[in-house]
Amino acid sequence: MKRKLVALLLAATMVLSVAACGKEKEAASTTPTPKASSSNTSSSSNTETAKATPTPDPSNGELVNGKFVNTRKITVEVYDRDSKTPADNNVWTDWIKEQMLQKYNVEVSFRAVPRWTEGDQINNLLAAGDAPDICYTYSYPTIQAYANMGGVLDLNPLLAQYKPLLTNLWDWLGDENIYYDQDPKTGTVWAIEGRRNNTYRINTFVRQDWLDKLGMKAPTTTDEFEKMLIAFKDNASTLLGKDAAQMVPFLLTQDVGWTAAPIIESFMDPDITDKELYINGFDDRKFTENGTKEAVKLLNKWYNNGLIWKDFSLHASGDSTGDDMCKAGYVGAFIQNYDYPFRNNEESINALLAKNVDPKAKFVAINCFTDKNGNYTHFSYSAAGDRKSFLPATNTEPLASLLYLDFISSPEVVEYLQIGIEGINHEKLEGGVIKISGVSDENVKYNQNSGQNIDITMTCNGLRLSSDELTRKSLAYGYSGVDVNDVANAMAVAEKDAVLPKNVNVGEIAAEAEGTDLTGKRDATFNQAVVCKPADFDKTWDDGMKTYLNAGGQAIKDEREAAWNANFGSKTMIGQ
Repeated sequence: MKRKLVALLLAATMVLSVAACGKEKEAASTTPTPKASSSNTSSSSNTETAKATPTPDPSNGELVNGKFVNTRKITVEVYDRDSKTPADNNVWTDWIKEQMLQKYNVEVSFRAVPRWTEGDQINNLLAAGDAPDICYTYSYPTIQAYANMGGVLDLNPLLAQYKPLLTNLWDWLGDENIYYDQDPKTGTVWAIEGRRNNTYRINTFVRQDWLDKLGMKAPTTTDEFEKMLIAFKDNASTLLGKDAAQMVPFLLTQDVGWTAAPIIESFMDPDITDKELYINGFDDRKFTENGTKEAVKLLNKWYNNGLIWKDFSLHASGDSTGDDMCKAGYVGAFIQNYDYPFRNNEESINALLAKNVDPKAKFVAINCFTDKNGNYTHFSYSAAGDRKSFLPATNTEPLASLLYLDFISSPEVVEYLQIGIEGINHEKLEGGVIKISGVSDENVKYNQNSGQNIDITMTCNGLRLSSDELTRKSLAYGYSGVDVNDVANAMAVAEKDAVLPKNVNVGEIAAEAEGTDLTGKRDATFNQAVVCKPADFDKTWDDGMKTYLNAGGQAIKDEREAAWNANFGSKTMIGQ
């Protein structure tokens, strides 16, 4: 974070920005807002008084007939994934600009931030006082760190004042997501949690055509998975012919904690307590959980036996080399997002395999990493805990910004942005089921830079149609160029024995904003422990863990444990 280095710069920036938005802040209450109101007005006198009292204007005259009298301007962050069209200037962003100007008299501009370095970029923009008016990030500690320095607006009084104007936001997110991160002591709300409408998280994928060619069934246990990898390696010539030297039985990436997640989680205790999960839960790659070391030791064995891509640690997140090898047909198995082989329609891994390698070539999702009870216990997503939307203190238009979040949460807006235009981005099947179609070259301007435009629908991650039933039926048809049955199977595999995390809100954990490059130290340890010689594994892992804990990891664990004990006493499970 380099907090001390940027504190002075932030302080100077915030003096001006906080003064600029003081008018709206003065109108709002600074008292912590409860997550749900519980007023009772049953008496007739109260009813008569309510009828006689004019409804107060939450905007204090700034809005007339729902629009600003004077045009307001805001900038909005959007992830850039190096797609076919500019992330901040395309058909979809143009449509949003038109709608916001027409509906609210708000001029919107977009600011592209690279997806795979978004945490670093937001840090830099906040430190320089140059962040967009509406930001989002997966890293709550980043938000908390700058909030502590006065760099983020407290949304609590703003949400209380403007709630009557934000019906779409409340209908979609509800109190659970809006107040998900509210500090139970101070009442501050530094960010609003987006909602995952599809909670599938991660899957293991294997080449079904390779299994068929070798007369093998899909593995159902960890041992069977290892035997499959050995069979792929030993039969490279049969499977790849003249390209046998390109064989990669198992594709790992530099983000080991993600692309080995089901393996790591299978080594954890399936009966783990909520307390232990929370104490170690600040790291979403399960780095400090009991069992992770043994899982990585298995990866080390596979690597030294030639079963894992030998160069995986040389390619940073966002590098396309691994995907390219999958599309070329050189990879036998990998672990990624539950729908990864189907993404990008005609340019997806499965679509290009079928086109360029063999019509029968494809990856299918399987469950095979068994825990000590023989189940496939793995951790899924909760409906909350997605991208966190927040307003930097340099934002002088908080009402316009919140109206933008309300607009982008409207069901009609989300559906249009997600499925696009009928005949160009999708077609309708029987019963209204939506089937996504690939954009033709002549209609490339209608390309969606992210699946279902999720980088634009920042409060919604996952397909959201008019009903849950229609969403479920359409989800498997959300990818063109692939077999709908393979998508449906991936959804079922991701649901099997999945555990949804619980929200443990005990207030700020100050140590989380003090760690020194914990993510970098974690990933370095993962990578070094996989590629080292087996004889060096224990020392490599233990030394890396010691460095990580000394850099702030242990302080976070200790503070989390103390916070749990202060809030729950001797209980080890939520709801006991």
